[in-house]
Amino acid sequence: MRVLLEIISKPFWLAKTKGFNTYARKFALSTKSIEYKSLKILFFGTDKFSLASLKSLEEWKNTSRNIGTLDVVTSFRALNNPVKEFAKEKGLKLFSFKEIKNQDSLDYHLGLVVSFGHMIPEKLISKFPLGMLNVHGSLLPKYRGAAPIMHAIRNGDKSTGVSIMRIAPKHFDIGEILLQREFPLSETDLMPKIHDDLASEGAKLLIECMNNLSECLRNAKIQNEKEASYAPKIDETFTQVKWDTMTAKDVYNLYRSVYSFKFITTYWRDELIKLKEISLDVTPQTEQNKPGFIKYSYKSKCLKVFCADGNAVNVYILGNNRKNKMSAADFNNGFLSKRPESERVFT
Repeated sequence: MRVLLEIISKPFWLAKTKGFNTYARKFALSTKSIEYKSLKILFFGTDKFSLASLKSLEEWKNTSRNIGTLDVVTSFRALNNPVKEFAKEKGLKLFSFKEIKNQDSLDYHLGLVVSFGHMIPEKLISKFPLGMLNVHGSLLPKYRGAAPIMHAIRNGDKSTGVSIMRIAPKHFDIGEILLQREFPLSETDLMPKIHDDLASEGAKLLIECMNNLSECLRNAKIQNEKEASYAPKIDETFTQVKWDTMTAKDVYNLYRSVYSFKFITTYWRDELIKLKEISLDVTPQTEQNKPGFIKYSYKSKCLKVFCADGNAVNVYILGNNRKNKMSAADFNNGFLSKRPESERVFT
């Protein structure tokens, strides 16, 4: 059975493109007929977040028979690339990004990009009659950028979500939205679990989009620029604890947001300290202590570090440049107990 995929309105960014008339004809302003049961897809991805969508597409290809071709563009440099390994296991054809960019033409209908990490050039987008779609880990236009999940956790958001969007050239995450799904955020789950949950939700939403591709393309909505916020790459500034302005919950959310990826940091007498294992102290505080003050608990065998709201986080494992891993007891014996109480402060 032939199903017609119709693109009846141009993406908003095409109108701003030089040589629009020529480009529009190439990209498909008029109705295009494609056999949906033999759709040719080129998938772009590199990591675990990408893998969930690729697995779902490969399974959908085998069960629905709506995909005629599913090939993969990925990194050949990454030492640990689950997308590449899965593609090899399933016999999917693999390409490097450089190889695809340099081809004069492509025999694919649609490009799908999931956590790929490269700006897609306009010339490449135009080679796909149905354009290119992206699975993004936020409710766009909120958290455009490389680290939406981490920023959402750090900010203490109650929910986030996934978006299927049309890729536009020259800027990340500005294209029209095809589908979105909200996802509740736990107050205790660490980043890896939330990351995997959103990867799974994104994969499900992508298949939903593929099953209704004509309608989704036709009803794509322009993002509201006034609501845009950004989630840039994680750097040293992001991971640094600011005791005088952050509540205990803020510090714990920061810890959760980068867990398994980076360590949150502070300073002890101008020496960088990595806080490697912490928890939120839920016991009521009976004394007033200045932000950053450290108190060793012999009962819990942890450092209680007080925050801007008067509450504390418990630190169990930490490290410095000389010792990569030390217990709270080690830090107390080697550093904390040797200083007067007035100097027992993280800054």
